Amino acid sequence: MEATPQTPIVQAEHLSKWYGQVSGLNDVTVSIPPGITGLLGPNGAGKSTFMKLMTGQLKPSQGTIRVMGTTLWDTPSAYARVGFCPEQDAFYERMTGREWVAALVTLNGFSDAEADAAARRALEIVDLTEAGEKKIGAYSKGMRQRVKLAQALVHDPDILILDEPLTGMDPLQRRKTIRLVKDWAKRGRHVIVSSHILHEIEAMTSNILLITNGRILAEGNVHQIRDLIDTHPHTVHVKAAEPRALAARLLDDPAVTRMAFEDGALVVETRQPDAFYQRITSLAASGDAGAIAEVTSPDDNLQAVFSYLVRQ
Repeated sequence: MEATPQTPIVQAEHLSKWYGQVSGLNDVTVSIPPGITGLLGPNGAGKSTFMKLMTGQLKPSQGTIRVMGTTLWDTPSAYARVGFCPEQDAFYERMTGREWVAALVTLNGFSDAEADAAARRALEIVDLTEAGEKKIGAYSKGMRQRVKLAQALVHDPDILILDEPLTGMDPLQRRKTIRLVKDWAKRGRHVIVSSHILHEIEAMTSNILLITNGRILAEGNVHQIRDLIDTHPHTVHVKAAEPRALAARLLDDPAVTRMAFEDGALVVETRQPDAFYQRITSLAASGDAGAIAEVTSPDDNLQAVFSYLVRQ
């Protein structure tokens, strides 16, 4: 079944998954429309469990889930329509990126020559052409994320399911990956992407599912919760080659309310996250404040908002 503007790409009804006495997902009923949908929630909220149920890696404990009208768990032929980028790493460290991606796509029935050509195209898409000939064991966190993204899209699936794909990427690679996701959707494909950082989701789509404690708390337009989330100060960790030089460039920035130094990092508090992330991306692109390796925001920022919403 093909998705139309009226047909959901994922349909879950009273979906639950238990791990012994622990609930990973609890009585979820939701329809995910075509295009890009963001799954937003703190770590441990149930995002990964939901995605593994979508991809047929887990069998529901209760309820049903259909992807493009099909139950993947008992329909092996449908797996080829889905590409999955997991949060966790699971590599053969001694293989090169190209060898690893090519080996995986042969599982889709590609010949060796077809797999090698497809792997090279996928690595080019994620900007890993040169690193594709290096062993994965030597990859940085950001490069590992990108090679996982390459294996998710190498077989040209209808749906990409991406679990925290931007973790560990530098600001420029994050921007490129966000553009890749949006371009994928423009080609008529569908993307479900998870994050615990609002601005990452908002940069890709306005359609979100808000999830916490294994339940869908809200669904709809991301702008409806933006004002609430932005009332809480955001703490951002910036790993930089020259933290003090970076701090000097941010001293007069009205988006910054407080700064502190950690080992090899600058910790910034802001109440204007959009403006701050735009400034840090510009500084990373220019190199005026030294190399910026990673920008992360801890769960505590969203957790306060989720706790507030749960009480309402």
